[in-house]
Amino acid sequence: MDEPTLWLSAPTEAYQQWQRTEAAGADRRAFSPRSIIQHEAMFERFMRHLAAAKLSLATFGPDHLESFFSDLDRRCKPGTTTRLRYEKLLDRLGRHLVDIGVRSSNPAAAYTLTQTWPEDEPVPVYLPEADDLRLQTSIRSIDGLDDRALRNRAIVALLLSTGVTAQEIRQAAAVDLDLSPARPHLLVRKRGPREARRVTVSEFAEPALARWLSRSATAHSPLLFPSPRAGGPMTDEMLGRIVRDELLAVDIRVPDMSPRTLRNTFARRQLLAGRSNDDVMRMLGLTSQRTVIRIRTTIPTGSQDAPKT
Repeated sequence: MDEPTLWLSAPTEAYQQWQRTEAAGADRRAFSPRSIIQHEAMFERFMRHLAAAKLSLATFGPDHLESFFSDLDRRCKPGTTTRLRYEKLLDRLGRHLVDIGVRSSNPAAAYTLTQTWPEDEPVPVYLPEADDLRLQTSIRSIDGLDDRALRNRAIVALLLSTGVTAQEIRQAAAVDLDLSPARPHLLVRKRGPREARRVTVSEFAEPALARWLSRSATAHSPLLFPSPRAGGPMTDEMLGRIVRDELLAVDIRVPDMSPRTLRNTFARRQLLAGRSNDDVMRMLGLTSQRTVIRIRTTIPTGSQDAPKT
């Protein structure tokens, strides 16, 4: 199969091949394995947008990009570099599609001409300790919940108690969650350069997760939280709505109402409890301390119980 045909018939496969063999950044250097994984997730999100509009990589235009970015702006905290990263990615993609003859023009080119990167990274969004505890109390309350409400409560329970990413919880299998009394944990399987890890499940999350496992035991999907319609992984959009609704239900409002905020809250809670940067980095499945250091800067001096290294 020639390359243009592959891009139209199997775009995900084509993108993965391109990322690993040809794609490069502005400095012409190949992307790191971590960046490649991030780019592939971003590409998949864009492809879901095109699929919803019944479009392909050959047929989308400026109006479709504008609707994609408008949706992105609604879901992302103002001041982050998320939109800028998508603009650069889609411009690289558009130039490549023109080069190989899939497209005659690159509709993303105009976006990269006017944007500049912020000099400072934004402060990570997290739940203050009081809000964290209030959400934990809500998570413990599971009596009378129907299947949908229990699923949503269990999703937020797992995110807040383990700090896993949105992608990791979407891909988690039911067999990966072990609630044995000795050490309840979630197995996060190896993906790309990110090694497999076991993350302890906090006590406040166990009741909701145990009941969800019991109710979903007869489900046809092996996933822990499958899409209710297709049975495959739920979409990022659905996961985001679930987190937002659970936060609003306990009157928690922060600039970023997404799974990322629960991950940051988990990391910050570990730092407040005295975990070192290295400990938290490993718990998050990271290979550098950069994110953890940024989160530690949000903690007032004297509030931390242990070493920082």
